[in-house]
Amino acid sequence: MIFTETKIPGAYLIEPERHEDNRGFFARAFCQNEFEQQGLCSRFVQSSISFNRKKGTLRGMHYQAAPHQEIKLIRCTRGAICDVIVDIRADSPQFRQWCAVDLTEGNCIMLYVPKGVAHGFVSLEDNTELFYQMSESYNPESSRGFRWDDPEVGIDWPAFPEYFLSDRDRTFPFLKELA
Repeated sequence: MIFTETKIPGAYLIEPERHEDNRGFFARAFCQNEFEQQGLCSRFVQSSISFNRKKGTLRGMHYQAAPHQEIKLIRCTRGAICDVIVDIRADSPQFRQWCAVDLTEGNCIMLYVPKGVAHGFVSLEDNTELFYQMSESYNPESSRGFRWDDPEVGIDWPAFPEYFLSDRDRTFPFLKELA
């Protein structure tokens, strides 16, 4: 696997090393030893699937507050997304900075999201599916979020005539209101 750190400290793109032939390819999607050699969490206690019927479905910006902060490992298994992370660690040199990457079923790239970093995405195709692994179980009392269109963060989302959001995501506070 190829680990490439993003501009957000501790967040990595993880690309499989494909072994291809006329049948297709084989690649490892996870290796505990390689994750540990990179200093990354290799223990995931929960897995989830996100299915999105329509392109333009936007989910975010989500995170879990202490003491239930979580690490996420995300892969698009069908379709494509623009995946966005925002560093919300007040002591980070990249505080309030964001990073976006396209995850597709074809590129098989995973995004490793460390604790203290919010996550969101918009589906680029109909019928898009994601597979998540998390280091902590979901805790409703610790579940948090902020506005996807927060002008102080300034995420440059792909343009769609209409975004499909939950009422919860649409009405999250701005990031500065959470401090």
